[in-house]
Amino acid sequence: MDGVGRTVVVVEDEVAIAEAVAARLRSEGFEVELAHDGPSGVEVCERVQPDLVVLDVMLPGFDGFEVCRRIQRDRHVPVLMLTALDQETDLLVGLRVGADDYMTKPFSTRELVARINAILRRVEARDADDGRVFRIGDVELNEPTRVVRRGGASVHLTPTEFDLLLRLMEASGAVLSRDQLLSDVWGYRDGSGARTVDSHIRSIRRKLGDDVIRTVHAVGYAIGDPS
Repeated sequence: MDGVGRTVVVVEDEVAIAEAVAARLRSEGFEVELAHDGPSGVEVCERVQPDLVVLDVMLPGFDGFEVCRRIQRDRHVPVLMLTALDQETDLLVGLRVGADDYMTKPFSTRELVARINAILRRVEARDADDGRVFRIGDVELNEPTRVVRRGGASVHLTPTEFDLLLRLMEASGAVLSRDQLLSDVWGYRDGSGARTVDSHIRSIRRKLGDDVIRTVHAVGYAIGDPS
């Protein structure tokens, strides 16, 4: 099972949801720790040093965004955020504070497990890759150091934003569909999650500028001039 040897912390104030998620993850081989408010979520993450955190946005004490900020201070921890609001603002804030992906309630535990496994596979692939350096215009992406610069100035991207930009740069101007990006970057192969791609693209544009990534209507996205 994919989860064997992995630890996940679930920070969710709705006990029934937290316990259902924990039961499904344990059945997949994961070790699971639970927390039901912001402060205890930070404490558990600091104590356990999990492989991944499932994190609700709306929490007592302080919200999931603040939890995400605090647990990311010393090391990157993959985070899958849960939101009941389904609002673009909340999704973009989550991406800015370091979340790797998000799901909107209600959700299926089957899809949750699939997304967790996809995130962990991406983390493993990043760690194993020797890397390259890409330059398109005044944007430079250094894969070994995971640093992105525009015009010589460093730009902070979340791990998923970095992987998405890398995939577009690898394509050398070719247009990649949302489904292709979901498969290559997130590991989703069922066509779900198109809004996930769009939200990450918007976040990258906010940081690097609107002119870096091209939208090709009804097809997908590309970076750089067509080959």
